[in-house]
Amino acid sequence: MEHNHEFEGGHEHRHDHDHGPEHSKYEEALAKYNIRLRDEDVKAKTALLIEKHVAENNTPDVKKFLFHCIDLTTLKCTDSDESVMKFTGKVNEFVDKYPDLDNVAAICVYPNMAEVVNDTLEADHVNIACVSGGFPSSQTFTEVKVAETAMALHTGADEIDIVIPVGKFLSGDYEGMCDEIEELKAVCGEHHLKVILETGALGSASNIKKASILSMYSGADFIKTSTGKENPAATPEAALVMCEAIKEYYMTTGRKVGFKPAGGINTVHDALVYYTIVKEVLGEEWLTNELFRLGTSRLANLLLSEIVGQETKFF
Repeated sequence: MEHNHEFEGGHEHRHDHDHGPEHSKYEEALAKYNIRLRDEDVKAKTALLIEKHVAENNTPDVKKFLFHCIDLTTLKCTDSDESVMKFTGKVNEFVDKYPDLDNVAAICVYPNMAEVVNDTLEADHVNIACVSGGFPSSQTFTEVKVAETAMALHTGADEIDIVIPVGKFLSGDYEGMCDEIEELKAVCGEHHLKVILETGALGSASNIKKASILSMYSGADFIKTSTGKENPAATPEAALVMCEAIKEYYMTTGRKVGFKPAGGINTVHDALVYYTIVKEVLGEEWLTNELFRLGTSRLANLLLSEIVGQETKFF
C-alpha cells in the first residue's frame, strides 16, 4: 500500500545526527514536522484568527455550504431499525422540500444500521458513514475492529470513522497505533477512512499534532476531532493544530487529507468558527465536502433555520 511509504526515502539528508537503530520510522516521520507546540501560543493564535475572520464568513452561502458538509449523525443506544429508517426518510424528504439546497454529505450510524440506511436512502449524493473499530473507546481486539469494518462496508457503508487506540498513543506505542490504522485502511480500500483522535483525551497541542501526523502517515483520508462521547469534544484550538498538521503533511507528501470536527458543535457560530479555521489555514481548496465535514445532528436544524429565515425543526 503506497500510503505506508510517504515518509520513506528522502529523510537521510534531513538528519545530520544518527539516532541509532532504536529510532523508529514513526519518530523519523514526526521529525519532519514542528511537533513542539505551546498550548498558550495555539490558544492566542486561534483567538486572533476567530476575532479577525469569523464575521466575514457569516453569510447565507457559507451556511448553505456548511449544511452540505454535515455528516448527519445518530449514535444513540436507543437507535433501532425503525428510528434509523425514519431518520433516513427525512434526508429523502429534504430533496422535495428544499429543492434549491444541497443535501447533507452523509448519514452517520452504527455499523449494524448500515443496511437499514442503504435500503432506505433514496437521495442522491448522500454517503453512508459508519463508526467502527470498537467505537467510541476503541478498546477491543484488532481482529474485531477489522471484522466490524468489513461488515459495515459489506452492508452498505461508503465511509468508515474509527478512533485511534488512545491508550497506545499516550503510552508511546506508535507502532501499535499505526499498524492498526493501516490494517483498517487496507480493509477500506477505496472507501474513505476517517480517523478520530479524541483530542480531549490527548492532553496537549503537541500530542494532537503528533496523533494527526501519525494518523495521516498510516493512511487516514480524514482526521476527525472527537467521538462526541468524551469531554471536551471538538475545540477551535484542536482544529487549528489539526489543520496546520494537514497543511504541513500536504506540503511534505502532496496528499490532501480531509478535516472533520465533531462533538460539541452546538451553534451556527461554532460551525462558522471551524469553517474559518479551515479557510484561513488550508485555503479555498479544502472548502468542499470531499475534504471538510461536520459531525453533528443538532446543527442541521439550526443551519436550516438560518438559511430559510425562520425556526425550522425538519430533522
